Amino acid sequence: MEHDELLPLLSATAQGNKQAFADLYQATSGKLFAISLKMLGNRAHAEEALQDAFVKIWHNASSYHASKGVVISWMISIVRYRSLDMLRHSKVRNEQSLTEEHDEFDLNDIDVTYEDKSKLVDCIEQLEPQQKQVIHLAYYKGLTHQELVDHIASPLGTVKSWIRRGLQQLQRCLTL
Repeated sequence: MEHDELLPLLSATAQGNKQAFADLYQATSGKLFAISLKMLGNRAHAEEALQDAFVKIWHNASSYHASKGVVISWMISIVRYRSLDMLRHSKVRNEQSLTEEHDEFDLNDIDVTYEDKSKLVDCIEQLEPQQKQVIHLAYYKGLTHQELVDHIASPLGTVKSWIRRGLQQLQRCLTL
């Protein structure tokens, strides 16, 4: 669903409309579950994170401001932060998933349309290898900056610079 379709559902949810919330859940839960499952690697934990995130969405729907981004991005951030909390507190992260064979982007795991995926692939391919790696580990594996430093044995400032410059380059590329 597009932002124009989700915004009225979220607004109605903020007013306590249970049907709008059910419709919002139906429209977004698949994508949000996939994000949580990718981060946690465990179906039961991903379901719990998704449930917790939707409870937070229900309670905080009125705090959403359109000026800060689209509805789905706001919802993704809630699911992502809940998944990160679970990773940190429950120790569900399997350290073996951090081996070098899993450090590359798997673009088939990204839930976007073909046209968007094609553009995203092109933009990601333009990144420096270090930028690709740290962005993948931070945004798809949920590593903190300190965990990135430990994992790739680079200074914190360098890691933060790679992330910042990589995201800036992606943003420029995707808006062309």
